[in-house]
Amino acid sequence: MRSKNPELMKEISAYVDAFYRANHFSPSLSEIANGVNVAKTTVYRYLVEMNERGLISYDGRTIESTKIDKCSTGYFSAPIVGSIRCGDPEAEEEHVEEYVSLPESIFGKGEFYILRATGDSMIDAGINDGDLIVIRKQETACVGDIVVALDENNENTLKTFAGIDEESHCAILKYQNKKKYRNKEILVKELVVQGVAKNVIKSL
Repeated sequence: MRSKNPELMKEISAYVDAFYRANHFSPSLSEIANGVNVAKTTVYRYLVEMNERGLISYDGRTIESTKIDKCSTGYFSAPIVGSIRCGDPEAEEEHVEEYVSLPESIFGKGEFYILRATGDSMIDAGINDGDLIVIRKQETACVGDIVVALDENNENTLKTFAGIDEESHCAILKYQNKKKYRNKEILVKELVVQGVAKNVIKSL
C-alpha cells in the first residue's frame, strides 16, 4: 500500500474539525474532497488509514476526533422579545424580534427568553442600557435574584427581589444604581415573577 502523505492527513483532519464546529455534524466524503481538493476515493482511503492509526474514529459514516469530542452539541433557541425598562416599570407587549441559538454548556438547560435592557437602574448589577438579558422562565425567585416582575397593574420591570416588607407584607424590588437612585425601591402587593435573569450578553 502506498504511504499516505502526512500533510494531507493534517488537511483532512483540520477540514473535518472546522466543518463540525460550524455545522455540528460530520462532513461527507464529497464535502471533504471538495474542501481539500482531492478525489473522493482518496479521501476514503485516507480516513480508513487515519482510523487505523488512531488519529480519528471513522465508521464509514461518522468521523470523530479529540477536538470534535470537546465540541458542545447541546443548543437551544431563545427568542429575543424586545426591551424591558430598567428605570420605571413599563408595560411591554411580548414581541419576538428573532430567535438565537445558545449553548447549554454555558447557559444551562431550561426554557429561556432574551430581553433587551433599557435604562440605567441596574448598572451596579452589571446590566447596562442595550444589554441582552437571558431570562429563565420561572414563577418563583429567591432573595437577591434579578427578576422580571409583573405586578397587579400588569406592568413589568427588571429589578432585584429583596424580600418581603414586614410592615406592608409587600414584595420589595430594588434598583441597582446607588449613585443615581440610592436606596430607591418598589413595593408590590401582588408580585408575579415572569423569570429570573441568568446571564448578560453585551458588547465590549
